[in-house]
Amino acid sequence: MASSRSASKSKRRSRKRNNTFFAKRNRCHNKAITKPPQQFEKLGLSSIKWDKGLKERGNSSLLSSARLSIYAVKKILGSSKKEKKKYYPIAATVFHQLLNFRRLHDYMTELTQKNITFRLLYIDNSEIYTADPAIVEYILKTNFANYGKGCYHHSILKDLLGDGIFTVDGERWKHQRKMSSYEFSTRNLRDFSSGVFKTNAAKLARIVSEAMASNQIIEIQDLFMKSTLDSVFKVVLGVDLDSMRGTNEEGTQFSKAFDEASEMTCYRYVDMSWPIKQFFNIGSEAKLKNCMKIVDEFVYKVIRNKIQQVNKPNDDLQANKGDILSRFLEMNETDPKYLKDIILSFIIAGKDTTASTLSWFFYMICKHPLIQEKIAKEVREATKLQKNSSIDEMPNSITEEALDKMQFLHAAITETLRLYPAVPLDGKMCFSDDTFPDGFSVKKGNLISYQPWAMGRMKSLWGEDAEEFRPQRWLNEHGDFQPESSFKFTAFQAGPRICLGKEFAYRQMKVFAAVLLGVFSFKLSDEKKAVNYRTMLTLQIDGGLHIRAAHRFRH
Repeated sequence: MASSRSASKSKRRSRKRNNTFFAKRNRCHNKAITKPPQQFEKLGLSSIKWDKGLKERGNSSLLSSARLSIYAVKKILGSSKKEKKKYYPIAATVFHQLLNFRRLHDYMTELTQKNITFRLLYIDNSEIYTADPAIVEYILKTNFANYGKGCYHHSILKDLLGDGIFTVDGERWKHQRKMSSYEFSTRNLRDFSSGVFKTNAAKLARIVSEAMASNQIIEIQDLFMKSTLDSVFKVVLGVDLDSMRGTNEEGTQFSKAFDEASEMTCYRYVDMSWPIKQFFNIGSEAKLKNCMKIVDEFVYKVIRNKIQQVNKPNDDLQANKGDILSRFLEMNETDPKYLKDIILSFIIAGKDTTASTLSWFFYMICKHPLIQEKIAKEVREATKLQKNSSIDEMPNSITEEALDKMQFLHAAITETLRLYPAVPLDGKMCFSDDTFPDGFSVKKGNLISYQPWAMGRMKSLWGEDAEEFRPQRWLNEHGDFQPESSFKFTAFQAGPRICLGKEFAYRQMKVFAAVLLGVFSFKLSDEKKAVNYRTMLTLQIDGGLHIRAAHRFRH
């Protein structure tokens, strides 16, 4: 009985304490404090009005229960503004790119003018396209490690470029970048390549002279493609291809097959059925396979011949080691597949990009004859040649000092690259979830592309005259070239992947332009004919560029 009375008293005391607590809690229910407990601030719940009496009595069990309950609701409902993600607007689908493939870059520019960054829907993913320099800087430099070629781009490009520097990431990219960077920085390569450029520029000038003498229309893009191919093969492989004169049938077949393979590879980006075509070896994939058979056989043959040449005990290696392949072999890089992938990367970088830029440059100076005359005058003054100088005299007069003085020519080539970038679209893959500088989210696996073509036409970046060809925009008040941020002018990429051959390319283009414009004047064969691009990895003129030449100075 005593035990029962004791238990009864204990229950009454407990009920009394609880009634007292709830009475006090109700009395101060509407008295809110101005600052909630620190734990709630961390949860982003500072806007809730907390019970003053609750704080004063520090009832830890109730606080813990409230905290856990609110945290659970927050996680389930996703109510926190801090965690809410926003994504770029959807502009279209990849299918729309396929429908507009022949005018792809114009179509993408139209979308960009509505939203500087936007999404295109893919089967199970999103592709993000941007023309915002801040985002370009973020993916190419600030958070470089999170954006690379990835498996998607590698799968598309591997049949053409293998595991070359343009398709790989990580240690493989670092190794090739390091070796290539060293080669491009040597005086030996600069001097060797300059000699090759001058020789081939003079050869091209003689072909132009012959065509002019017989009143023939000149397809200058084809000649640029052949002359830059000859230059690249000599500099990279040490091979005299002579595709300009057509004396090497294998070289001609290689060039044609390589161009077609490039176009078929580019088509993969908008053709969702390409893996099926590849499996059954039909359509564009069958064509790509046949083209790459020609390309691979030719390059492997060159590599075998070079290895045999290097291994000959009596061969005068010193006289033939100026080319890049010989330098790689000296460093014991002898795996044919590895060398082939590097060589094809050099070829697409040194042949297609340079030749296409020169073609667009000549198109623009034909459309703007006063600019053509101004460049010709600058070339004559820089080289100090007389009006009656011959074609053979011209290359030798183009010294490094003379090239440095050709500031307006440099500006005109750069202005061409702004409007007609050699690589009009470049893509990366996002390796982990991220947030761009403008606050928008990107997901792991998203494809991120920046658009040099569209960026060159943005009035917000270049002013109201963005679509006009004005080399003067690149010159300061003293007439010296004034560069822009590489994240705004993206023709040579930027950040750790910036083009190693940038100065190499400028030198080649200036040598060719100076030799030709120092001797000839040019005009379009048909002023009314529309000139359009061919949608490829690089920006070529569809159907070529047809022009006529005349002696700039009558003898």
